[in-house]
Amino acid sequence: MTPTVPLGDGGALPAIGLGTVEAEGEDMSATVTSALDAGYRLIDTALSYGTEGGVGRAVAASSIAREDIVITTKIPGRFHGYDEAKESARTSLTALGVDRIDLLLIHWPLPKVDKYVDTWRAMIELQKDGLVGSIGVSNFTAAHLDRLEAETGTVPAVNQIELHPYFPQAELRRYHAEHGIVTESWSPLGRGSELLHAAPIVAAATAHDVSPGQVVLRWHVQLGAVPLPKSSNPDRQRQNLDVFGFELTDAEVAAISGLERGRIWDQDPDTYEEF
Repeated sequence: MTPTVPLGDGGALPAIGLGTVEAEGEDMSATVTSALDAGYRLIDTALSYGTEGGVGRAVAASSIAREDIVITTKIPGRFHGYDEAKESARTSLTALGVDRIDLLLIHWPLPKVDKYVDTWRAMIELQKDGLVGSIGVSNFTAAHLDRLEAETGTVPAVNQIELHPYFPQAELRRYHAEHGIVTESWSPLGRGSELLHAAPIVAAATAHDVSPGQVVLRWHVQLGAVPLPKSSNPDRQRQNLDVFGFELTDAEVAAISGLERGRIWDQDPDTYEEF
């Protein structure tokens, strides 16, 4: 059974989830079905991924009770704004085939567009109306988060950010902890990089008789972050979820964090735009 992480709004998240950025030719419904069978209960999608339909079909076909599965989706840049955000949520509800989104996030802040506060106000209303369980953001900086709280009085339950040993985000994680915001990690394994061959990770894997990927995911868990690894391989899915039977030492965590070098994709939330 995967442990859960409490949210500031009274909800909770499984301590690891499945990312669903679709690979070419992938059957997302099959990917999510195998993940649910393996024990995943947090499925992360987004309107811009084009995977909501596959996620919804897998959830609908599963024998697992709907209330035991946490579905996350995200509002893309083209739907920023009060009315637009509500339309985005309705579009996602239809694509997913559900009557409630468990966790809805703003995908990117897009400060040049400067509509993320209006988008947030709409999400607060969606939550009050019961169409959304918890609300949060993705790729927000401390300044963006401060503004949301100052202008609406509502703090996001979650901030999903680029987080991996090359980019540990210690300062932003401290901010989250101080404000009761749960950190989620996208690209937790450094997608496509040489990260899993780094010496501190390989050494820890050998010491604990686990895979390098399991070491990195355990590192996230011990930092208090919720990683969202992506895999369509059933064996790898099960391996990624199996990180609660060992514990890294403080020295191992520090050595892995010492791999810091910065963002992999240069997607700075202050300037990056995605619609």
